[in-house]
Amino acid sequence: MKDSARYLNRELSWLSFNARVLEEAAREELPLLERAKFLAIVSSNLDEFFMVRVGKLERKADAGENTPDPAGMMPRQQLRAIRKASGQQVKRQYELYNEQLLPELAKKGIHLLGPEDIMGEQRTWLSAYFDAQVMPVLTPRVINPGHPFPLLAAKRIYLAVHLQSDKGGLPQLCLVPVPDKLKRLVFLPAKAGQVNAILLEDVILLHLERLFPYQEPLGAMPLRITRNTDFVMDIDRADNMIEEMRKSLKRRSYGKIVRIEWPRRPNPRIAAHLKKALEAGSNIIREVDGPLDLRFLMRQLYSVPGFDGLRHPSFEPKLNSRFLQAQSIFHTIRDGDIFLHHPYDSFEPVLRFVREAAEDPRVLAIKQTLYRVDAKSSLIPSLARAAQMGKQVTVLVEVRARFDEENNINWCKILEAAGCHVLYGVPRWKTHSKITLVVRRETEGLRHYMHIGTGNYNSMTATQYTDMGILTCDRGLGEDASAFFNVITGYSYTFPMKELIISPYTTKQEFIRRLMHEKDNAAIGLPARFRAKMNSLSDPEMIDAIYEAADGGVKVELLVRGICCLRVGGHENIEVRSIIGRFLEHSRVYIFESGGIPQCFISSADLMGRNLDKRVELTAPLKDPGISSDVIRLFDRMWEDNTHTWRLGENDSYERVLEEMPPVDIQQDLLAEIRG
Repeated sequence: MKDSARYLNRELSWLSFNARVLEEAAREELPLLERAKFLAIVSSNLDEFFMVRVGKLERKADAGENTPDPAGMMPRQQLRAIRKASGQQVKRQYELYNEQLLPELAKKGIHLLGPEDIMGEQRTWLSAYFDAQVMPVLTPRVINPGHPFPLLAAKRIYLAVHLQSDKGGLPQLCLVPVPDKLKRLVFLPAKAGQVNAILLEDVILLHLERLFPYQEPLGAMPLRITRNTDFVMDIDRADNMIEEMRKSLKRRSYGKIVRIEWPRRPNPRIAAHLKKALEAGSNIIREVDGPLDLRFLMRQLYSVPGFDGLRHPSFEPKLNSRFLQAQSIFHTIRDGDIFLHHPYDSFEPVLRFVREAAEDPRVLAIKQTLYRVDAKSSLIPSLARAAQMGKQVTVLVEVRARFDEENNINWCKILEAAGCHVLYGVPRWKTHSKITLVVRRETEGLRHYMHIGTGNYNSMTATQYTDMGILTCDRGLGEDASAFFNVITGYSYTFPMKELIISPYTTKQEFIRRLMHEKDNAAIGLPARFRAKMNSLSDPEMIDAIYEAADGGVKVELLVRGICCLRVGGHENIEVRSIIGRFLEHSRVYIFESGGIPQCFISSADLMGRNLDKRVELTAPLKDPGISSDVIRLFDRMWEDNTHTWRLGENDSYERVLEEMPPVDIQQDLLAEIRG
């Protein structure tokens, strides 16, 4: 029997994380457009949370499941708590938008206009714009007995318009999809140093009489729905994984509605009609005091030209000095392991590694796992080139990477057309590991070169997320990497690993074993400590093991950016902190004190049930003593941050770490080091 007093609810912990993100938007010392960006991130995060997590809970509740989570909460109990907490969060979000962001933007010359602000020359210009750019792509749909209420697309904004026909009769409801192929913000002519912008849905509202010349609009309001996208795909029974995935993606369009957003003061007649048509209870309706879907703040407003002073200064990632030499990257790696810490270190060496492998006549094979790849990635052309050059190229592209499914399917087609051996995933488990293996023929025989990392092979996120990786040709790691690929390709069915730790086979067992070893060391007076940095901690068995170690005298220091289901509860040996800053802290690091000789690992895995039991993950030891020491020092510096850090308290809430001066800002300090 689990002790529920040890655990926090997963969903409420995630909402607490999103609240910490939201508070970045309130920080007056941050550049204004950076604060706007955080408001947008909060909206994007909530979208995914409702689509996946709330969707899953709704399905459980509808099925009558009454199994409590580790914290002792039933599905419907969790849903009620989520609705309350997320409602408070959205209220806070729009308070910041209306009371801080809009006035401050206006002071700087950036004006987000409403329909009531448009007059004179602006109205004339906007009318011409509507006629030329907007009107031709609008498709209103009247709701009547001959035209039933349509299936609404998720995350799309609609205008619901109440119409009175000029021929008399009862008023009708009409739905106008706001075109998602047009930019959400429309920029009007403005003086130098000024920006005037209006939302596309407001442009349509201003011109309803043009859209409905023979009917009188009696009222109108925007709405947006969110659907459950958490679907179960039976890969084991699927004859064709790609076709099964395509079918599953189509089912997303019909998922249950889990959230409806509309204005704080909705049109009562329209609202009543929509509630009936959508079969919506008041519990799923979220009334917002401002524009629906604030993601436009990041997608368009953030990059508005001429306002560089309202954004963080740009920076150029540092290129490791060892790559400045003109020699082959393989010679460079042979000279010693190379540590990369993104975004401070350039991602270019990783791209170069694959690019040179594709062209090198001594390279016989390239093997790689891909989870999320950016749309303009140079990795795909390099892999395709390698196959065309006659090399054995094996790529596992995880087609079940949530919300990247279609993109990854397209990559599969391109790679297969080039002659690569492509795998769509491993049955039963998502492949989330980050590894590239290059087999090269050299004078001494075959040598294995590897990149092993914590983040995706994505050049875009490598400039926005903090991740770590190593380039190495270590013999032991190479043998394990070769065995790893043999298993995931189906060539072998065992994991004869000596140094790499693999989920779902050995990660949990190995981490628990090491924690118990720390406990044993503490019992005999040896140094005993567990330090870890991760995105999320929720696995009950790992939490129990951490508690047992801490009860036995092991000092536990956890940097957990997002979900943390471990309840600190005043335990003197456990402290949990969270860093929320400019860059998303994405790297996973696990450090075991080992009696005074610390053992350091980097990993693709968080300490969550899905990462430990349901995914193919890879954890690698940092065998180079210098690199291991560097990573431990980095952890210590992160622990000292008192600018962007929050501490989990006895009351299960987070408070900012505000230590005595001087301030320590780890992200800014690392940026300063690469600039200097």
